[in-house]
Formats: sequence, C-alpha cells, structure tokens
Amino acid sequence: MAGKVVTVTSGKGGVGKTTSTANLGMGLARLGKKVVMIDADIGLRNLDIVMGLENRIVYDLVDVVEGRAKVKQAMIRHKQFPDLYLIPAAQTRDKSAVSPSDMVQLCNELRREFDFILIDSPAGIERGFRNAMAPADDILIVTNPEVSAVRDADRVIGLIEAENKGPARLILNRVKIELVRKGEMMSADDVTDILGIKLIGIVPDDEGVVSASNSGEPVVLSDKSRSGQAYRDIVRRLTGEDVPFAPLEQSGGLLAKIGRLFGGR
Repeated sequence: MAGKVVTVTSGKGGVGKTTSTANLGMGLARLGKKVVMIDADIGLRNLDIVMGLENRIVYDLVDVVEGRAKVKQAMIRHKQFPDLYLIPAAQTRDKSAVSPSDMVQLCNELRREFDFILIDSPAGIERGFRNAMAPADDILIVTNPEVSAVRDADRVIGLIEAENKGPARLILNRVKIELVRKGEMMSADDVTDILGIKLIGIVPDDEGVVSASNSGEPVVLSDKSRSGQAYRDIVRRLTGEDVPFAPLEQSGGLLAKIGRLFGGR
C-alpha cells in the first residue's frame, strides 16, 4: 500500500506548527511506522532543530529538486528511531526554487518506501504553502484558541478548499484548560463552530514543550507530559484509531462575541 502524505500547516507563524509536525513524526515512528518528514519552509528551516538533527545536514530539499543529490543522500536518519528520516529545507534559497509538481514527484517516490510522509508547510499563503498542499492526502491545521490565530486559520481553510484539497482537520494547540472553564478562552467547540472543520486533537498548554523542542526531544516521548499524551492520541487518530477526546471541550461562552469577526463561507 502506498504511503500517505500529511501536510501540517497554519494561518500564521508561532502557533506550534513545526513542533506539532516533529511530535507527530516521532509519535508515528514510536508506533513502528516508517516515516519521512519534509521541511518545506525554504529559507526558514526549523524542523531539524526541533528533531535534534541540525548538525547532520549535508544536502537539502532544493539539492534534491535541482539534481545535486539523490533523495537518499538528503535524508537524515534519526538515531533513536531508525525508521524516521528528515529531508531538511534549504536555508539560503527562496521558495520559488521548488514547484508544486516537484513536491508531487518527490512524494510519489517516497510513498513507495514510507508509511507516512509529513510535510511541515510554511505558515500563510504564498508559494511555499502551495508546494506543501500539492501532494497532500491529509491536511492538519494548527491554531491556538486566540481570535487572530483562528481568523488566520479560517483564511487558510478557504485556500485549501480553493486548491480542491481537504477537508482539513484541526489541532487546537496551547489550550489553557482553566481559562476555558472560566469562559476566558475559546473552547474547542467554539473554535470548531467558527471554522467548520473536525478536530483531530487538543494539546494543552505546557511549558515543557519549548524546552523539549530546544533539546531535540519532542514531548511525545514523555509519558508524564499531558501535551505528550495529547500528541500520542493525535497520532493514533491519524492511523485510523477511534480515540475519545479528554473531557475539556465545554463551551467557553466567547462564541457570540467572536462570531461577528468571521464571515461565513
């Protein structure tokens, strides 16, 4: 069976998209899946750092596309998980160095060997976003429960529909459960009502995520972390398991105040 291409995207930077991609990749590898991750954020690569692989880069995505390296030469194998690989982004080129058809061709080659191909898409809406969408079978949008992030996610959903892709699913990141309970932060129900897409995971706010990412050991590996457990649940849902959601989605009561900021599609 051919591998599945999962593109992880967001409407804006800083919502935890690259961190989510790293956690999903490691989580899938932990389940015994063969995984390759592609950093499609040309000029702004970060996935190598979050994965702890930054010192081992020789070739990158643009080297493969332009024929200076074979795919296998650019793939960096993770030391802890021998079936987990990264193809890093080019640091010194712009996004026009790669086209949507280049990404489709690369992913079709990788589908023969891997169970999952995860693409870390650039935030926003320019060429790099279209590159990351072109080969996608499954699209995950990462957002925070903040009005500006949700509005940007709403915009991206429209663009995904315009590319005849999707429907996307939602990872709601950095949820402060106490604030949701007090009605001071949008709940998962609020956000999915606005965006009109299904939820695949709710990741609670966790200070340990940043330090884990900085050390190249994503939280999905920590059995004591609530956010790590949330990512493990998302991974199981990605593989087709029916995993119930933790009971923290009661409505935060902010929906009426926020609804007028969003035009219905």
